Amino acid sequence: MNPQILQWKELNRSGAAGAIVSSNSVEIFSSGTPFVVVSLKDGELMKDYIVGFENPTVSIKFQITLLGVKPAPQVTSFSSRGPGSEAPWVLRPDILAPGYKILAGWVPNRLSAYIHGSSLLSDYVIVSGTSMASPHIVGIAALLKAAHRDWSSAAIRSSMMTTADVFDDLNGTIIDIATGAAGTPLDFGAGHVNPNKAMDPGLVYDMEVQDYIDFLCGMNYTAQQIQIITRRSDFDCENASLDLNYPSFIVILNTTDITSYTFKRVLTNMVDSHLVYLAEVTAPMGTKIIVQPSTISFTGKYSKAEFNLTVEIDLGVRSWNEYNGTYGYLGWYEVNGTHVVRSPIVSAFAP
Repeated sequence: MNPQILQWKELNRSGAAGAIVSSNSVEIFSSGTPFVVVSLKDGELMKDYIVGFENPTVSIKFQITLLGVKPAPQVTSFSSRGPGSEAPWVLRPDILAPGYKILAGWVPNRLSAYIHGSSLLSDYVIVSGTSMASPHIVGIAALLKAAHRDWSSAAIRSSMMTTADVFDDLNGTIIDIATGAAGTPLDFGAGHVNPNKAMDPGLVYDMEVQDYIDFLCGMNYTAQQIQIITRRSDFDCENASLDLNYPSFIVILNTTDITSYTFKRVLTNMVDSHLVYLAEVTAPMGTKIIVQPSTISFTGKYSKAEFNLTVEIDLGVRSWNEYNGTYGYLGWYEVNGTHVVRSPIVSAFAP
């Protein structure tokens, strides 16, 4: 069991008026009892002081907001991981956003916490989870829509995903708190959202209604189900496909030694000028990735270019049930420009 949970249980069992908790974890539990958290090192010093003196005293003052904390961001232990179970052909999660211990507005005169059995009312409350990360993403999407009225929902999602940050403020891969090691796109998706970069993505993976219908057809939805979802009856499933024009790639492995899949994608230029992009691939050991064509050009704003990305996974001498998956990246780099359009490429077994 998580040591913090054990601390929390003991804190509530003891009926203490308050507590000083020592922990090096950046994830702090919630409790109905007031407490402060210090590092393990400081905790040992305080323990020696408390034991060694007859009348130990301590003073506490609120800590000011800390800026530039390193490393940041990180993936919380309770964050959802991929692949998704319903549609493993689409990489999950999409993206990472702030969602841990967020000071959020609260409904006035509504319960915000219990303190020793008493109800605490507040206009603000500290909340964690998707309920906090999602508003950050939705708010950014709304700002992007306000700045680019002609962008579709798919274009807005693509702009956030392909410009997301995969490195923390120490220039290392974003850490997964659950393991203490570098995370993967199955933990943080395309990366941590960067609103300013998303304003000018260069290229986007756009989609139309028919693309979603083709995907529903590929998932074997019935005509009646598709009609209910789309609220239209004038559709067909002639081009059913599980390969959405998505800003990420995931290869679902089988139990054979070698798995190969070719993705078909279309990129749309969002800049009002003639541009050329070159593909650059980061491929892990045992993975072969080919982009055709490796150079694409655009004649102007909203012009499109197609490409195929073929991924071949060779498990080699490893048993398929010993394989934990790998990941790499496809980056489209603007020639003589600054735009970089990055997408994760992941291989994994479906849950």
